[in-house]
Amino acid sequence: MSKKELKTNAMRILDRKHISYEYQIYECEHFIDGISTANKAGLPHECVYKTLVTLGKTGNYYVFVIPVAAELDLKKAARAVHEKSIEMLPVKDITSVTGYVRGGCTAVGMKKSFPTIIDERAVYQEAIYVSGGRIGMQLKLSPDDLKKATNGDYADVIY
Repeated sequence: MSKKELKTNAMRILDRKHISYEYQIYECEHFIDGISTANKAGLPHECVYKTLVTLGKTGNYYVFVIPVAAELDLKKAARAVHEKSIEMLPVKDITSVTGYVRGGCTAVGMKKSFPTIIDERAVYQEAIYVSGGRIGMQLKLSPDDLKKATNGDYADVIY
């Protein structure tokens, strides 16, 4: 795979915004859960974050970036985005809403810009790993750089 082929939309956006990152690829052909991804890539679970997309009662979409071993608290998440309630986006809708496939979804460079919340515990990490925009790729960057790239906010959104 050439260097040019390796660039994902997320990487191009980070480059354009002059945000430094590193990427890591690992052997994977289809969706696996976040903990298995961390294991396959040889990364510590507390530094690997998953991207979840939700739908609010108002019909708006919201993106949450949380540790792979954590679960999104829908009540806290709804409060963080000022919604009465939110629910997980059905898997069948991920690609049409985000432009990414399940397992390769990242908060950077979705089809549209959605409000993004990063779990506040990320600030205690020097760097976190998030999907690079395709299955088998992780991006390493500082939590503040992810926040800047997504125009996101921090909030307590996990159990």
